[in-house]
Amino acid sequence: METMLILSGNEVRQALSMRDAIQAVRSAMARLSAGECIVPERAHMDVQEHSGVALVMPSCVPADERMSVKVITLYDRNPERGMPRIQAVVLLFDAATGAPLAMMDGGVLTAIRTGAGSGVATDLLARLDSRRVAVFGAGQQARTQLEAVCYVRSIASAAVYDPDEAAARRFANEMTESLKMPVAAAGSAREAMIGADIVCTATVSRTPVFHDSDVRPGTHINAIGSYKPHVQELPGSTVARSRVFTDYRAGALTEPGDLLIPISEGLFGPEHVVGEIGDVLLGRTPGRASDDEITLYKSVGVAVQDLAAASAALAGARERGLGTEVAL
Repeated sequence: METMLILSGNEVRQALSMRDAIQAVRSAMARLSAGECIVPERAHMDVQEHSGVALVMPSCVPADERMSVKVITLYDRNPERGMPRIQAVVLLFDAATGAPLAMMDGGVLTAIRTGAGSGVATDLLARLDSRRVAVFGAGQQARTQLEAVCYVRSIASAAVYDPDEAAARRFANEMTESLKMPVAAAGSAREAMIGADIVCTATVSRTPVFHDSDVRPGTHINAIGSYKPHVQELPGSTVARSRVFTDYRAGALTEPGDLLIPISEGLFGPEHVVGEIGDVLLGRTPGRASDDEITLYKSVGVAVQDLAAASAALAGARERGLGTEVAL
């Protein structure tokens, strides 16, 4: 009899450490750039009357005989309802037989794998002496961004800015306890940027969340919030003077306003995107060229990261005896 393992959000957290997620996503990004993955264009459905969108994201790695499908919804007004903005389910399959192997909470998995992607990028692009982080946004995605950055660099302190001051204070208190280092709630974007070596943006802002003049030479930026053509977290002038990498070039040049808006304004062309992070991992493209260079990792999210993280979560769950086995 065929069975499938069901994992709750809490069980995904227990099964998938940031260390394992970074390792899995690192491998997936290299294989994506090497052409070893099947990643169809994701289906997109707007639910405008409720400020929501639904995405369907399939992927397959034939060599691993694994495939996955994620169905994810992003509802911008959900926090006002006391609900998560991002909700999702990930289905993991045996690609050789088509048999379902697992179904797991995709909201938690998405936050972990997105953080892991930034962890890989930070490890490759940020200065080795980076010690301070500025975080924009105080939600679940922002938490895993900071966690991942702290895993790959010896971070001494961080500041978070969010227009919701209470959310920023909660974030600061929780992450100070979790990471055992000082995390402060900044009173302004400019305050958060003071001394920042690494900047992480994880917001739903439609306009840039900081000023270009506040970005120091040598800064590394992870930008993961903007994925729509009219939404722009970063100043175009910052992007223009950065060495730009992405998780998936095809998506980066068709979806996020962080790149599309400055391109439309003539600040630079598509060739300004140097390459994918996988290209750096494969040795095809150099990463940071100097300590003064500003580097930017623009993430749009790619389904093979879900597949890699879900496979690692399933392995971790089986090892720890987590989840509920359901007969099909």
